[in-house]
Order: sequence, then C-alpha cells, then structure tokens
Amino acid sequence: MLSVTEDIIDYATNILTIEAASLHNAAERLKTNTQSKEGYQQAIYVLFKSLDAGGKIIVTGVGKSGKIGEKIVATMLSTGTCATFLHPVEALHGDLGIVQPNDVVLALSFSGNTEELLLLLPSLKHRRVPIVGLGGNPKSKLAKECAAWVDGYVSCEAGGSIPAPTCSTTLTLAIGDALALTLAKLRDFSKDGFALNHPGGSLGRRLLLKAKDILIDSSKVASVNQDTSLDVIIMEITKHPRGSGVIVIEKTDEGHQHPQFEDDVLFPSPPLSETSSMIEDEDGVSQKINDPDTNKSVVVGVITHGDIHRVLKSSFSTQEGVFQIRAVDIMTSNPIVFNEDRLTSEAVSLMKEKNIPLLPIVRNENQWVGVVTLKDLQELF
Repeated sequence: MLSVTEDIIDYATNILTIEAASLHNAAERLKTNTQSKEGYQQAIYVLFKSLDAGGKIIVTGVGKSGKIGEKIVATMLSTGTCATFLHPVEALHGDLGIVQPNDVVLALSFSGNTEELLLLLPSLKHRRVPIVGLGGNPKSKLAKECAAWVDGYVSCEAGGSIPAPTCSTTLTLAIGDALALTLAKLRDFSKDGFALNHPGGSLGRRLLLKAKDILIDSSKVASVNQDTSLDVIIMEITKHPRGSGVIVIEKTDEGHQHPQFEDDVLFPSPPLSETSSMIEDEDGVSQKINDPDTNKSVVVGVITHGDIHRVLKSSFSTQEGVFQIRAVDIMTSNPIVFNEDRLTSEAVSLMKEKNIPLLPIVRNENQWVGVVTLKDLQELF
C-alpha cells in the first residue's frame, strides 16, 4: 500500500520506466530480429497495396485493443490514409457490409486468440480480404490466418499484481503510429495535406490560414490622408473601432515607384480613397466602398490608439493647438505591410517581433485590402 508521497512518485516512475522499456525492446527487435523485421515489412506491403488499389484499412479489436484501434484509425485519417474502425461484435451482426473489395483488415489482439475476432475470419476469408495481425503471440490462431504479423510482444504489464493491459496497449498504440506514419511517408504526405485534414484546430490554422482569410476588410477600417486634423482622426477611429487604428494614405500617379525593400513582401501599399462612397452595414455603421481610385493610393502611415493618447497628454495639445495637429504629425511613417497570401502565423510572429498592434494587408503591390490586429490573432493561436 502506498502511504507517502515518495512511494507514489517512485511507483509512477517505475510504471513509466517499464512501459518505456517495452517500447525500446520492441524497437530493438524490429531492427535486429529477422522475423520482426520481415513481419513489419510485409504488413506495410499489404496495407499499401490495398490503399493503392483504392481500398481502405479496417481496424478491429475488442476491449482495450478496440480503444487503441480507434486511436490508430484517427491517426491514419489525419495523415491521409483512408481507414475505419469495425467492432467485431457489431461486424457479426451486419456491420461486415462495410468491408469492400480491395480493403484490408488490421486486427489487434495481444493473445491472438480473441474469440470475437476469430469468428470474423471465415467471412473475411470468403471475401478474400487480407488480414494484418498485430499482437504478442506469433503462434496464435489469428497469426496463422494473417497475410502479415506485426510483433507486439511484451514480457509483462506495468501493473505487477494488477493485470491491466498497460505495456501491451502502449506498444500497440506506438506500432499503430509507426504504421500510419510509414504509409504517409510512402505516399509523400506533407504538412500541407495534414493541415487540410485539420482546418478547425490551432495546428491547421498555423499551416493553412492566410491573412486574407481573417483580415478586417478595408471598408471597416478608418483611413485618412496626411493633412487630416486630429479631431477628424478621432471621429474616424470611433466609427471604425475594430481596426484598432487609422491607416494614413496619399494619392499617387500611375508612374509612382514604390520604395525597394529587402523582403519583397514587405512594401507600402494603398488603401481606400477618401472619396470612396459610403454604405451602412447591418449595425447602421457607415462603411467605405472600394472604388477605382484605390489603386492610385499608397499606405504612408499608421496611427494607433496609443499614438493619439500620447499626443493628447503632451504639452503640444493645448486647447487651441489640438485642432492644428495633423495625421502626418503623429503617424508612424512608411509602416510595414503584409501580403494577403502570406500565412497568418507569420503575421503573428512579425507583429510580436516589431511590437505593433495592427498590420495593413495588401494585394499585389498596390492595393490595400484591410488589416489584421494582434489581439484578434492571439485569440486564434
């Protein structure tokens, strides 16, 4: 019986050590034991052949093996392998209909003599579906019916007198990962493909989401020219609070040459003209609509809430002088802008590095389309 903290920690450490040893021993056998090596290679061949023919991998198992099987299926699906889980009992009562020509079955059983699995074998043989077995007994009834047998042997479970599956299920899960990732590697599955299968998660957003997918449209962002007075700037930023600032623009003729930058995606670029027409959105807030003159404007500055607060607190902003302050007096000139086709994760890194709360987003080299804010991006990542 565990009585003190040290005993609890020692016991937990021992369990982890025993399970880690089971993984290590299996890896050594796979590397040095001919039977283990040939079994794994044959399993990959059978699985890959089925997938190449348009089939899927059907994973099956009972009890704890079944739970591990469901996780293996999840890993296969996320890495681009068509797979599904079939419970042996349900299979015996109609669900065998999921098994189609060119499919392959991955059967999980440490003993290799699980009754429910063995009852499936005649039907699978009749359908001429190959079986890959994964377990700890290569001389079992299941192993004898398999086209390939993967070595999942462990010498003991980690619980000692408590015979719960621990080392055996941990090893089965790890081998399932190895099978899934080996198949993905053989098919040149990339991180882009992985991201396509994870659009809703943080990982998917990091690998897939572009600035244009998440930006605040330019029609909902305050924009002024360099000569706009401070009172108008404050009115604009109040009308369009989501943008977290004001974009300062200026007109330019078609022959205008943009400054050269070391990074060809960080260039100044245009937003909406102040002559843009106005509409009201669902909340009754005025919005600016893009017009053709937008392409003749460039971003020349950015004004944040902090810039406005600082100037209002300064001695420069007396009651008479505050209305003489212009955008050009308080803006950050030649701000960094970000191309809409770049990844949003790169925008987050850039904004943190430069300590900027908003980033103008541009299309090509001459059209401002919106902004992203650090606050919004941090909520995503």
